[in-house]
Amino acid sequence: MQDLKHLMQPITIKKVELKNRLVMPPMGTGLGNPDNTVSDATLAYLRRRVQSGAGLYITEVCSVHPKGSVSPSGIAAFDDAFIPGLTKMAQVAHDAGAKIALQLHHAGRESAFQLQRGTALGPSAIASYIYQAAPNEMTIDDIKETIAAFGSAAVRARESGFDAVELHGAHGYLLCQFMSIHSNQRTDEYGGDFKNRARFAIECIQEVRKQVGNDFPISIRISADEIITKGYTIEDMQEVAPLLEKAGADIIHASFGTHGSPGNIIQAGIEYPQGFNVGLARKIKEVVNVPVIGVGRFTDPALMDDAIARGDADMIAVARQHLADPDFLKNYLEGHPEDTFECLACNQGCIERLIFERQKLRCAINPQTGQETICPVGPAPEKKKVMVVGGGPAGLTAASEAARLGHDVTLYEKTGQLGGQVLIAALPPYKEPYANWVNTLANRAKKNGARIETGVEVSEATLNAAAPEVVILATGGENLTPNIDGVNLPHVYNAWDVIKGETPVGKHILIIGGGMVGMETADYLAARGCEDLTLVEMLPTTPVNPYTAHGGGLHARLQKAGCKMLFGTKVSKIEKDGVLVASEDKEDKLAPVDQVILAVGTRSKNELKDVFEKKGITCVVVGDACQAGRIIEATDSGAKAAWNISK
Repeated sequence: MQDLKHLMQPITIKKVELKNRLVMPPMGTGLGNPDNTVSDATLAYLRRRVQSGAGLYITEVCSVHPKGSVSPSGIAAFDDAFIPGLTKMAQVAHDAGAKIALQLHHAGRESAFQLQRGTALGPSAIASYIYQAAPNEMTIDDIKETIAAFGSAAVRARESGFDAVELHGAHGYLLCQFMSIHSNQRTDEYGGDFKNRARFAIECIQEVRKQVGNDFPISIRISADEIITKGYTIEDMQEVAPLLEKAGADIIHASFGTHGSPGNIIQAGIEYPQGFNVGLARKIKEVVNVPVIGVGRFTDPALMDDAIARGDADMIAVARQHLADPDFLKNYLEGHPEDTFECLACNQGCIERLIFERQKLRCAINPQTGQETICPVGPAPEKKKVMVVGGGPAGLTAASEAARLGHDVTLYEKTGQLGGQVLIAALPPYKEPYANWVNTLANRAKKNGARIETGVEVSEATLNAAAPEVVILATGGENLTPNIDGVNLPHVYNAWDVIKGETPVGKHILIIGGGMVGMETADYLAARGCEDLTLVEMLPTTPVNPYTAHGGGLHARLQKAGCKMLFGTKVSKIEKDGVLVASEDKEDKLAPVDQVILAVGTRSKNELKDVFEKKGITCVVVGDACQAGRIIEATDSGAKAAWNISK
């Protein structure tokens, strides 16, 4: 193991000394109160994060203006009334010996909340790529008011005890919108060429510096490359970065992309290697004399250390890994990195939950994240004997959490392997870390004190011998077989069996079901050289959102592989040499087809529930045994079943 001498080296910004080069960057949580004030949930979330040992923590976006708030539950600093809550945030960090910066933010057109109210502002009245609605074009008075708002919000941050501020000039929000030709088509001094379009950001920095004085550190987060057709490039930003420094920036935080960039690259999926875009930070370092923060889906401290050693960046920002497991740095330094939950870059509980589901922050593999106020610390007030049936993600999470709280826990898995459907989900391209996570989760359950028995099918005799007080039923689901003529022909297979390699792969393949399982099966087959793939889905459009990181990657790879995707199409009959399909306006026969693969979903398996209830044993059904879902639903239900045992 490396000694992390580069990552752990202190660095001083103005008069603020950071104990190391690790940065937790801003991540939206939605945990604030409905009036934009700091909530107990916000503080509890931050209190857990600052235990990671990073040198600098940057808060989630904090609105500088009422018309710039991303949502009612985002925090704000546009009035002195917000200072008491902000002071509590700074104190939480300082109590842990940490340094903290407040990120100053204006959403511009990237706020469904403001767009729906008709109050969204932008450099031009051009619709958001994400929300498909246009903001109001800012007047010169609006611009001056907003610039002043950044300055006064920075003063409130300083008065609240923050160690620094950061202006959010990245990812398609207001400062970035002014820089982008896709959102700024003004003809005045704030439009035109790239330097003119950067004028607004420069003047915001100048105003902040003017109001907070010379000794207070200022960072600006930029998208160093817009990563969108006809957008600005890293070469453009190299010309402007020195102007940001001259205006008063003490740190350049070099991120990339916008919410309109293909495949939601700013929340890159698991197919992207760690540090994949940290080279952008190196290019910014070439033209400025202040420290530069690099980013790029980092999870491994050794790779963070390598990036700094190479001179790619002065500091490394690590976002989603702080959600998956805030102990990742501590585990590495103490010599047991294998105990860390590595972020799967699935985005189920973070960016997709916030943007698409409009819900509060969570993490698919760490159910404590975002739920710190309801997650019991332990030990439980009353120790109980707990039986967990099923060793998938729901069962393992339940066993781990129940054992952590001090209960007497035994988990039974009827197969010889733990992991359930996650073991299958880990087989398509790029998803090997899913299997690693299951192994880490199983080991964590054991370290917490749970006994795990594999190859044991729970029967009435098992139940009588174990004599549990509580049963958590996590028996998962089983594949659905659609009622289609010909579904029992010998060349019809289930997607799970294909992905597990239990069946030979045909040459001309048709997959029934265009959801995540169907698309990942197609991805798996394409990676193995199958050149004739057709995917048939009844829904009129894809169930897999192409604007998400994983969904975007899937769609791109299948398109490149030549996979034909037929939506609004139903399979009416499977024949030996082809498949009959019907769409709204026609019927057709697809041929040749020498293999049909079923990927139409699962149904819950929970028959044992009746056995337990007849014996008067408390039984909680979790995961797919309750309702088919994703990893986040499995871990959440498993954890809450454990947390509620003694209630």
